[in-house]
Amino acid sequence: MSQNPSSSGSANVGIESVLGLQTQSPLQRLFGAQSFWVTIALGLMCAVMSYLQPESFATSENFYNITRNFSFIGIMALGMTVVIATGGIDLSVGSIMGLTAVSCGLVLNAGYPWWAAVLVGLFAGFSAGLINGLIIAYVGLSPFVTTLGMLSIARSVAVVLSGNRMLYQFGPGGPTFKHFGGGAWRIAAGFELSFPLLFLVALTLLLAVIYKMTAWGRYVLAIGGNEQAALLTGVPVKLVKVQVYVVSGLAAAFAAILNVGWSGSAINALGSSYELLAISAAVIGGANLMGGEASAYGAFIGAALIFTIRNALLMQGVDSNWQGTFVGAFLIAAVYLGKIRGARRE
Repeated sequence: MSQNPSSSGSANVGIESVLGLQTQSPLQRLFGAQSFWVTIALGLMCAVMSYLQPESFATSENFYNITRNFSFIGIMALGMTVVIATGGIDLSVGSIMGLTAVSCGLVLNAGYPWWAAVLVGLFAGFSAGLINGLIIAYVGLSPFVTTLGMLSIARSVAVVLSGNRMLYQFGPGGPTFKHFGGGAWRIAAGFELSFPLLFLVALTLLLAVIYKMTAWGRYVLAIGGNEQAALLTGVPVKLVKVQVYVVSGLAAAFAAILNVGWSGSAINALGSSYELLAISAAVIGGANLMGGEASAYGAFIGAALIFTIRNALLMQGVDSNWQGTFVGAFLIAAVYLGKIRGARRE
């Protein structure tokens, strides 16, 4: 019985994706990685701004503010990369942040300990992600429609639970809860690293190891590269799809917990439009919206670039309303570069 050449080729592509086979040299992979060039762009931007604004940009205080601010989006972007790697999208992460914030605020306001608020907040993110994943994987609805629906549902539930009011009386568990998001590790006199940044670095390293050294990480990339081939090689596609949306929901929830701890208040509007920033950070860092390509470091450096751009524009006196224009331009350029790189590989 003859074998269909096209089917055989498709299966081989899937096997290579699952096994993580590489044909390029390390140097070729480095220069071919979009995250490398984003890092170069970030370095050049920091050098230029340090020259133009040495007394305001190149300071430990500004470094602390930038790194703390992009950490929340960076953590969300890490979760977004695993979704995008499978060829999906999660538009609900901003609303999940709002739902998590309100959940934590209510628990603390009721006098429960800080760890109970953290668990409830993570459960809110887990539940929303699980619902997204089950509908997408087992009902067969598109990720865009499903997560768009969850965007509306989660925000609505957050408004109802909060009574459309700000929650800031955190009770006895408040000080410890606030310390997680607002605390810092003092490296030297006048130089500190915020806890959100430390959590982001730890999670980035963890996800990088998962991508490179675990079967699950290879499954994620294989599904986005060729879902049918992944099925033929025994990848549990539906189960992995559910899991990536759970990861995305948990990442959004954890970012919200840190954000509420830093700000000292919980509002149902937290995370509005953050889904766009998380997607932008992941894509600018090299995630392919068609699936099959993403990296933990890319999400980290993409978030860093976005917030450095915003900080630089403010220091140069550019109207803040132009920030979206610059970020959008970088996003379009990143997608275009990804398209060029994909065409060259083919």
